[in-house]
Amino acid sequence: MNTTLRIAGVVRESIVDGPGIRFVVFVQGCPHRCRGCHNPQSHDFSGGYEISIEKILDEIEKDPLLRGVTFSGGEPFCQPGPLAELGKKVRAKGLGIIVYSGYTFEQLTAMSQEKPEVLALLEQCDVLIDGPFLAEEKSLELEFKGSSNQRTIDLQ
Repeated sequence: MNTTLRIAGVVRESIVDGPGIRFVVFVQGCPHRCRGCHNPQSHDFSGGYEISIEKILDEIEKDPLLRGVTFSGGEPFCQPGPLAELGKKVRAKGLGIIVYSGYTFEQLTAMSQEKPEVLALLEQCDVLIDGPFLAEEKSLELEFKGSSNQRTIDLQ
């Protein structure tokens, strides 16, 4: 089991990546490369740095104000195994999980047929925000989404 992630960075307390105060893990590497992406530095699969999921968990545990953890990117489903493992440990601490993905839920369920780690990560998600960011559908009035094509899916 892979217990390290390649990440672009973290935000220890965010109020824009889901409800309440959230710890956000921005994974490194994204195949979508959406025009107008707010994290273009996370696209390169060889960028960022490696970190153990235990180190991330240690940082999460330091903040008693957290309501949950958000996996963003980059594309989280390019590293589903270690994120699923981190998600299990986060959920065991009573925190919720939100995952942003440029893939749609339907694409992810199809991918999970050949890559079971994708399903393992979906099983840890409380909420999936799916679909690519589309600059022509961008709206600042959407809650926790960048463009109107993206869906907020309650997976619980």
